[in-house]
Amino acid sequence: MPNTNHEQRRDAIRQLLLKGPAKTQDSLVAALTKTGYSATQSSVSRDLREIGAIKTAQGYELPSAHRDDDDQLAAVAELLRTIQPAGPNLLVVRTAIGAAQRVALAFDRCNWPEVIGNIGGDDTVFVATESGTTQKNLITRIEHSTRS
Repeated sequence: MPNTNHEQRRDAIRQLLLKGPAKTQDSLVAALTKTGYSATQSSVSRDLREIGAIKTAQGYELPSAHRDDDDQLAAVAELLRTIQPAGPNLLVVRTAIGAAQRVALAFDRCNWPEVIGNIGGDDTVFVATESGTTQKNLITRIEHSTRS
């Protein structure tokens, strides 16, 4: 009989992601099924959100506790398109379509003092800064952390 306990399934997903990124949610469903867990793509999607997994170019991953601040944004660098000031306290960060939430989460996890807060839409993130100086510092920091 398949195991349907949500917490146990989430722990199984964590264990799978610790071994390496999962390319797709369907690949996670298949891996979970092989280990005796009942899962659908929609339940895996909810589980990934609950455990704080992020989607990177390599697939779904757990945010690494040992990553430094710059690595958080570097993990989503390929999703960034443009960074443009909009006044002295706001940056408009354009992303790939559908990627703004992941980029906004990366800004949150960076814990950079220049970022007061941000809002992520579909392909745009608004990032609030304290002043024009901190805005310029933030642009430099983003460019530095996202260089390949």
